[in-house]
Amino acid sequence: MVLVAWVLSYLIGSISFSYLIAKKVAGIDIRSHGSGNAGATNTLRVLGKGPGIAVLILDALKGLAAMGITHLMTGDPAAYAVAGLFVIAGHNWPIYFGFRGGKGIATTLGVVLGFSPLAFLIAAVLAVLVIAITRYVSLGSLVLVTAIPVSLYLLDKPISFFWTSLVIAVFAYVRHYNNIRNLLAGNERKLGDKSNRKLG
Repeated sequence: MVLVAWVLSYLIGSISFSYLIAKKVAGIDIRSHGSGNAGATNTLRVLGKGPGIAVLILDALKGLAAMGITHLMTGDPAAYAVAGLFVIAGHNWPIYFGFRGGKGIATTLGVVLGFSPLAFLIAAVLAVLVIAITRYVSLGSLVLVTAIPVSLYLLDKPISFFWTSLVIAVFAYVRHYNNIRNLLAGNERKLGDKSNRKLG
């Protein structure tokens, strides 16, 4: 049952709401516009607030759904934790869409909410503060994934949650490689920049 739960988690993660909503709303492949990323931030930049918020919520729900299904199927905290990796991997490298997905941040939010609502709140508040101050969504995302394992450790959550969150952080840093380069070079786009005009 554990393997079945993990496969289901990956398949759930592979549902690209950014791609599907962009196709429905504008008839476009979101991966060919803006940053080319199939995620909430690029959807926001290309299509506007409504679609962007919808993708954020739906992608987070993917993470939470995968965690819930695994919990019901296994009841094993370690299996539950690893399911978080599989659902994020599905989002980042979706089997339905040529393995070209997003960066996994919204889905990570859902996974962390499943780990610990308090850790979710701590990490999310820090990320929102960083984004509000700097207007760099990528920097806020990196702060988020860095704060998660620290929060889980300090809250004395199961060790499997902590180690899984470290791997999730590695996923995020790898997916944000170009953003990190741009941040260091001073070229990263800020939220609300005029260069980030939506279609239409």
